[in-house]
Amino acid sequence: MIHVKREGIILESTSLDFENEGVMNPAVIAEGNTVHMFYRAVKSGNYSSIGYCRLEGPLKVVDRANTPLLVSEFDYESQGVEDPRIVNIEGLYYLTYTAYDGYNAMGALAVSSDLKNFEKKGILTSKITYPQFKELLRTQQAIIGKYFRSSNKREETNEKGHLLYLMDKNVVFFPRKINGKFYFMHRIRPDIQYVAVERLDMLTKEFWKRYYQNFAKRILLAPYHDHESSYIGAGCPPIETGVGWLLIYHSVYDTPSGYVYSACAALLDIDNPAIEISRLPYPLFTPEIEYELSGVVNRVCFPTGTALFGDTLYIYYGAADKRVACVSVQMTELLDELIKQIK
Repeated sequence: MIHVKREGIILESTSLDFENEGVMNPAVIAEGNTVHMFYRAVKSGNYSSIGYCRLEGPLKVVDRANTPLLVSEFDYESQGVEDPRIVNIEGLYYLTYTAYDGYNAMGALAVSSDLKNFEKKGILTSKITYPQFKELLRTQQAIIGKYFRSSNKREETNEKGHLLYLMDKNVVFFPRKINGKFYFMHRIRPDIQYVAVERLDMLTKEFWKRYYQNFAKRILLAPYHDHESSYIGAGCPPIETGVGWLLIYHSVYDTPSGYVYSACAALLDIDNPAIEISRLPYPLFTPEIEYELSGVVNRVCFPTGTALFGDTLYIYYGAADKRVACVSVQMTELLDELIKQIK
C-alpha cells in the first residue's frame, strides 16, 4: 500500500455571498513555487461560480479573491459553472468546467493567456439525448446495456419541453498535444471516454455522430474493481512521466448509505493514452476523515488537481462537497506500485 499523507483542509466556505454554502473541486496549476487554484464556489440555492486563490508552496494560501473569477453568462450555464480543471498547452491555458442549466450538465471550455482574463468558448461535448445516443449505438449492442443501467436520462424532454441530454461532464485535457492532436477525457457513465482531434472547431454535430457510431473504441477506462462498481470519472489532468501518463481519477460505488467517492490511480501509454498500462486494484485514498465523511454530500473524495514539488505529489480534492483538502504521496513510490501491477 502507498503511504498517503493527509495535509488537511486548504479552503473552507466564507460568509461571502458567492461561497457561503461550500467550496470544492479545484483546478490547480503550479508555476515555480506558486500554485494557482480555481475552485468551485457554491452559494445558497446550489448556484456555482469559480473562485480564485493563490498559494505559495503547495499548502499556504496567501491571496484569495473576494469575488468570483467566472460566473454564469449564457443560458447553457444559467444554474452554475462547476468543477474546473486547467492545463497549459503551448502557452495558452485551457480551463474546462461543467456548465449546468438546471436540466443538463455539459463540458465547457474557457481559455486565457494570463490566468486573469478568460474567454468562454462554449460547450465541447455533444449535446445528445439518450434516444439519439441509443440509435447511434444500435450496431454496438454489447455496450448499450451498461449505459442504460447507469442512470442516464432516457427521455428526450422533460415535462416542460426542455431537451434532456446525456450527462457528459468531467472534461479534462491532457497537458500537451499527442501526435499533433488535442486529447481530452469526458465521462458518460459509467466509463471514461476520450476525444482526439487536431482542432477544437472540428467538434461538430457530424463529428459526434461518427464518434458515437464507433463509441466502443472511445472508452479510455471502464470500471473494473469493486470500488469502481457504480462508475468512474476523470479527475486531475494527467501527469507525464517516464513510464506513461499518470492519471488520478475518481471511482464510485454504492452502499446502503449512499455512494462512496474515492481517488484512484492508473498509468496510460504515453503515445496512445487509450492503452491502459496498469491501475491500482484499490483506491489511492478513500473517505476516512470527518471532513471527508460528513458534509453537503457525505463520503466524498473528489480529486481535480495536482502539483508536483520535488518527488512529492500534492493532490487537491473536494471533501464531502464542502471543503477543499489535500493529500500528498511520493511520486516514485506511486509509480513503482503502478509498475508492479503490470501483468
